[in-house]
Amino acid sequence: MIYKGVIIEESLSNTPILKDVSILETKVETVTPEHQTPWLKQWTLHTVEVPEDKAEDIAEKLSKSLDYSHNSSWYADFKNDEYHFIIFKDKIFKVGLDDAEGFKEEKQYGISLGIPEYQVDFAPEDKVWER
Repeated sequence: MIYKGVIIEESLSNTPILKDVSILETKVETVTPEHQTPWLKQWTLHTVEVPEDKAEDIAEKLSKSLDYSHNSSWYADFKNDEYHFIIFKDKIFKVGLDDAEGFKEEKQYGISLGIPEYQVDFAPEDKVWER
């Protein structure tokens, strides 16, 4: 089963990882104060597909490719009908879509890194953040 998600190009210190995924769409968004990335003028959001048999490998590569050089925290994520990969630098969550505790743990972890709460709303009952 194919995974689908979004990778923000500016979140990567190593952009060749983008060659490992299928980019379906690219959208450029002007950075606002709400994004909390004042060193950037834009976010380049790539909607991607990840084959199921490569999902764990790509998650590992993404985890090692996220840029934390500006005292900021980034994540990437992709999901299918069964699982949601939420990827932080050096930590990966693979959460079943029906696992409320798993989503709670990843949310707390993301917030502990300084990611705004509205951006870690992955659980189905959370308000969806429009990217």
